[in-house]
Amino acid sequence: MIDEIYYKAVDLLKKMISTPSVSRDESEVADAVTAFLENEGFEVTRFGNNVYVAPQRYDAARPTLLLNSHIDTVRAVEGWERDPFTAVEEDGRLYGLGSNDAGASVVSLAAAFVILSSREEPYNLALLLSCEEEVSGKGGISSVVDKIGKIDFAVVGEPTGMRPAIAEKGLMVLDGEVYGEAGHAARNEGVNAIYEAIEVIDKLRSLRFEKESEMLGPVKISVTQIDAGTQHNVVPDLCTIVVDVRTTDAYTNAETLELIRRAVPKCKLTPRSTRLNPSGVSKNHPLVERAAMLGLTPYGSPTLSDQALMPWPSVKMGPGDSARSHTADEYIELDEIRQAIEYYVTMLDGLKLA
Repeated sequence: MIDEIYYKAVDLLKKMISTPSVSRDESEVADAVTAFLENEGFEVTRFGNNVYVAPQRYDAARPTLLLNSHIDTVRAVEGWERDPFTAVEEDGRLYGLGSNDAGASVVSLAAAFVILSSREEPYNLALLLSCEEEVSGKGGISSVVDKIGKIDFAVVGEPTGMRPAIAEKGLMVLDGEVYGEAGHAARNEGVNAIYEAIEVIDKLRSLRFEKESEMLGPVKISVTQIDAGTQHNVVPDLCTIVVDVRTTDAYTNAETLELIRRAVPKCKLTPRSTRLNPSGVSKNHPLVERAAMLGLTPYGSPTLSDQALMPWPSVKMGPGDSARSHTADEYIELDEIRQAIEYYVTMLDGLKLA
């Protein structure tokens, strides 16, 4: 059965590559994925461009496992030697925009879903192929979580070489304001907001918290923008900064924000959003243990995915290599797709989540 569904999965990926699906413009690729699933006999529900298939034999006494990946892509970068929207099969590779990130995960998870849905499993199995992941858009997975019922665990398809990412960094972008007092630059007047901001920036650069994530290490804080002053002879009374914060599963985003605010009371910090949360699960989770038995070592991921918007525990794992994502001449090894289908089925068949 894996051989048959593998060829169908590759054909679907070729169709996805030939159908431009930049974030917020995924309707045609959502149609293609929907048609594939309907041809396999499933009833598909569309939430905008999010494609959802509910469990086939729902049992409220069982936990629910969600398979998820995203159907959107970034825009094609400069440097492509091939047409990014033409699927080119060459030397065992399939080239095309979105082939690695995350089309291969989409089709591998869809194939595993077809196989596992035909079996009696100790969980309810659902499939969600979401949109707007590359921009963390509000029309993506966050618009669906309250519509698909209770989820107990999720497998998120992203290019990880099928290694399970059991922790993922979150993100906060903070706008900071540091105040001084205006004065004439020629006289010893005023309080220079830039000098005040230097103290704040120095504190942020060296800031460490008591707890650190086992898989992700410390929270990473980077001041990435600074702006001050109106003209050369006026002591500035305001200096603004932008702070990039990569959060970990040691703290929630809200807790991290509070700790930073306490550390730099001279700086007014306003988050643009706290919705992109870190995540983490135990090395002892049954799925992680099964992955380890296949020689797949768990790790912590620095890159964001739809995990950041999930209110339930999850593991990120899929075919491909993150280093190929968002690059010219992006590709997936065809053997990676076949192996991913086999691994997903092996790890999830009979898995006891509770």
